[in-house]
Amino acid sequence: MQIIIVGCGKVGSTIAEQLSVEGHDITIVDTDESVVQALATRLDIMGVTGNGATHSILMEAGVEEADLLIAVTESDELNLLCCMVGKKAGADHTIARVRNPEYSQDIGFMKKELGLAMTINPEYAASTEMARLLRFPSAIEIDTFGRGRVELLEYKIEADNILAGKSLIDVGRNIKSDILICAVERREDVIIPNGSFVLQSGDIISVVASTENARDFFKKVGCSSNEVKDTLIVGGGTIAYYLANQLIPLGIKVKIIEKSYERCEELSAMLPNAVIIHGDAADKDILLEEGIENCSSFVSLTGIDEENAFLSLYAKSVSGAKIVTKINRISFDDIIEKFDLGSMIYPKHITAEYIVRYVRGLQNSVGNNNVEALYKIIHGEAEALEFYIKEDSNMTDKTLEAMPIRDGVLVAGIIRDGKVMIPNGKSIFKKNDSVIIITKITGMQNLEDILK
Repeated sequence: MQIIIVGCGKVGSTIAEQLSVEGHDITIVDTDESVVQALATRLDIMGVTGNGATHSILMEAGVEEADLLIAVTESDELNLLCCMVGKKAGADHTIARVRNPEYSQDIGFMKKELGLAMTINPEYAASTEMARLLRFPSAIEIDTFGRGRVELLEYKIEADNILAGKSLIDVGRNIKSDILICAVERREDVIIPNGSFVLQSGDIISVVASTENARDFFKKVGCSSNEVKDTLIVGGGTIAYYLANQLIPLGIKVKIIEKSYERCEELSAMLPNAVIIHGDAADKDILLEEGIENCSSFVSLTGIDEENAFLSLYAKSVSGAKIVTKINRISFDDIIEKFDLGSMIYPKHITAEYIVRYVRGLQNSVGNNNVEALYKIIHGEAEALEFYIKEDSNMTDKTLEAMPIRDGVLVAGIIRDGKVMIPNGKSIFKKNDSVIIITKITGMQNLEDILK
């Protein structure tokens, strides 16, 4: 597909990199010539320097032939204007990043009036991920499929866990929970396991299950599945606002520490049911005074990755809290992940996943098996996809054991008539099923891609 990306900041560059890997023809647009040249050279893509909201620059970028225009500059208004001009100039589909909470009530109106295919809010998407983790603190990461009916949870096996030393066959026989361990991260390796695979302490497993079965499984392996009762958030930015707004209605007490007095006043007005503390969380005395030793969850959301990392490490050393750490600089993720920072959230990764999912769905919208959901799991080493079977085909009414399924591909779940099934060799696909696939093979566009 011909795709134009306006804005080459952290979000724009991440999206450009992912879509370039997917094999699309990418043109980037930004007012900073050095940024455009560096990114275009690194990814071997086209680059145009200029204001992406002007007709002349978009024409130079090839908007008349563009299948998709994505506007992700720092300005919401510029993104909306860019999409409006791009749509009028010939782009088939447009996506705008809209971050300001003041616009949240008007998104439906904007999409309709400006012809937007989609709006994306990295901060809101990140806060939603965080809220999900705080509702299920045993998990490192949680993704959902089938409109929330199925969860994909990452969980680390500690040395004293009953799963350590057990084969997957033993787990199924002894635990008796309707779940599927579909992927295992062991140090530098990512494994799609079979029944004889033996789990070890330190493994990070990915588990597919319905919400109810996931709770049952974690209870049986000795982990708490109860949501947290309170949270201490450091950093009062947009993500903190969105997160507090999602947690407070759940009865979770929220306390935010922010060092800007002006921002504290704004948050106090916007979040009357949260406790807003003016102070610098780099001072551990303030953290101790505000109850870090006794809080049930701690979320570090400052604008500096190093500060977030140190704050999370400190919280882990003095409390038993569920730890969530925001990381922005994706280029250092291989270093940061060596630290035990609890659940790490990358807003730029989440945004890129949303965009790639939309692009893949757009590509096969005329086919029979659409991509309904897409997640990069295990630090991007594998993908979890949900396909919807619209029509009967050569994939339906055949048992899985009769299908020549590719190595490195696992059928992890089938959703039929609202019910979640963990498949076996005798399972079949039917029209209107949603099928969850776990694979180390990237770029799958259609369910047929799982076959040899």
